[in-house]
Amino acid sequence: MIAPRLLLILAITLSLALGGVMLGDITFAQTATEAARSDGNAFGRQKASDAQSDAVTPPDATRLPNFGGVPPQSAYFDNPDQMAGASAAQATSHQGYQAVQNSQNTRATFDAQQLKDAVARGKAVAADPNQFASGMSGSTGNCVPLPPSVQSPGRYTATCNTGFTIDQSPQSCRVPLAVSITSQTSYTYYAEVGSNTGFMPILQDFQAGLAGGTCTDTGRADMCQVVRAYGLTPNNKCSQYRADIIVCTAPIAAPSGAVFPATGQFWFGTSSTSSAVTAPDQTACAGLNADPQCNTPVEICTDASPPTRIVNGVSVTAPCWAWDRTYQCARTAAAQDCSTLDADTSCRLVGETCITDTLPCLTTERVYDCALPAQPTGAQQYICDGNIYCINGECETITREANTEFTDAVVALNAIKQARGELDPNSLTLFKGERGTCSSKVFGVLNCCKGKGFPLIPGISLLVALGCDSQEVLLHQRDAQGLCTYVGTYCSNKVLGICVTKRKAYCCYESRLTRIIQEQGRPQLGKAWASPKTEQCAGFTLDEFSQLDLSVMDFSEVYAEFTDAVRVPDELATLTDIQQKIENFYAQYSN
Repeated sequence: MIAPRLLLILAITLSLALGGVMLGDITFAQTATEAARSDGNAFGRQKASDAQSDAVTPPDATRLPNFGGVPPQSAYFDNPDQMAGASAAQATSHQGYQAVQNSQNTRATFDAQQLKDAVARGKAVAADPNQFASGMSGSTGNCVPLPPSVQSPGRYTATCNTGFTIDQSPQSCRVPLAVSITSQTSYTYYAEVGSNTGFMPILQDFQAGLAGGTCTDTGRADMCQVVRAYGLTPNNKCSQYRADIIVCTAPIAAPSGAVFPATGQFWFGTSSTSSAVTAPDQTACAGLNADPQCNTPVEICTDASPPTRIVNGVSVTAPCWAWDRTYQCARTAAAQDCSTLDADTSCRLVGETCITDTLPCLTTERVYDCALPAQPTGAQQYICDGNIYCINGECETITREANTEFTDAVVALNAIKQARGELDPNSLTLFKGERGTCSSKVFGVLNCCKGKGFPLIPGISLLVALGCDSQEVLLHQRDAQGLCTYVGTYCSNKVLGICVTKRKAYCCYESRLTRIIQEQGRPQLGKAWASPKTEQCAGFTLDEFSQLDLSVMDFSEVYAEFTDAVRVPDELATLTDIQQKIENFYAQYSN
């Protein structure tokens, strides 16, 4: 608002331009001055009261002049192009159109030199107003800073976890090579082939042993050799016969009627052989092998030299004599990652949710409401109170008050504009959101759900390389811009009943204003968010939106979007700028 003193200066300038009347010749009637001042004060107070009342009064159709339910202009809703033709048809007969046309034809014109003289006199008055404003004086009262344009930088939702986690710990065991030595005694017999010499069993006496695998026919020998082996003297007939050499693993009973030689034994001789059997001894790893939470082990030979060793007098060769096995086994361990949020004084705990659907709960998500860091505001503005102006010895204090409802009124108007742009004609709903989800490791490093409250990670490829898909990257960016509302979390992957991966659900909107209306409008309607698994971010019906009370909503987060461009002008700078524009405008026509 331009101060009364400057208004008087402009009035003096205009008077000089139109008639050259000298300021000293002006006389002020005492009664007229008092009446004008009283009338002006009353008029200003009434308009200020009306403006404040309108700013806090909810919209009411009955308060709109000539409102009759369905306006005739509704016909343009489905055919907006029709407005152009209708306006053109009525333009020539419309009173406003005619007033504009007549003003162009009848407006006053001024001589260029006269305008230059008026501007020069105005500059002289502006340079030293006290020289011309005889009997008028003023003093400046106290100036106080106006509230900053951004009262709140906004808030964001942060989460952490408490409960249990799965610890993938390595488990090891040793597998030695077990060697067992077995000894076997063999019994050798001679079985006569052909005519019985009278003291040896014949081959058929060994048929049962041969069939059972306990005896083996290893070859033939000359009967004369056999006779000599038993210590007997061969006769001239022994060369006519042969004997089979039978080796058995157990003694064979002497056949009935057999005549033994002078040695008195049925078998001819015995021999012993030793053999080695090797196998890995897995006794130490039996428990890990049976544990379903341990994966396939990695086995490394740790004892391979020397490859040949003597075991119980027997030489044994093996490529490896012992192995070390390493398993990765899942183990349950207590964990929590809430220390940082607990220590942050700008965050407050607002709720806890079990995300494992178990009793007792194994993993709990804690939800915090945190303040965003303060952002720098624009240039500081002031309002000056108690300015005193005196005319003819009478002084009056001019009181100025800041309109605290201005920001709310501006935001409310933008909310109506936003509603018009976001109306879904098919469902007749407003402010519908878009569902988005992102994954996060419980007690893990990978988190694709940082979003609001955290700086944007540059480059989509980096997040994708970390395991986040393109939709999660987009959600991260939109949430960081303040467009998304956190709905809740649900578990997407469990091990041993413990949640190891969770998904966070969000509803994202076209603007921060829409998000705030959804967040603060739902509690007014008792319209809670659905389960994080099923929430589809539905908008408000027209009836629901009509029930919202925007005056009680906190829009401080978006004040700056609508008020930064509305700055209180500097009065003297504005006057100087006006004078310069007038001079430039008329100077262009004087040449």
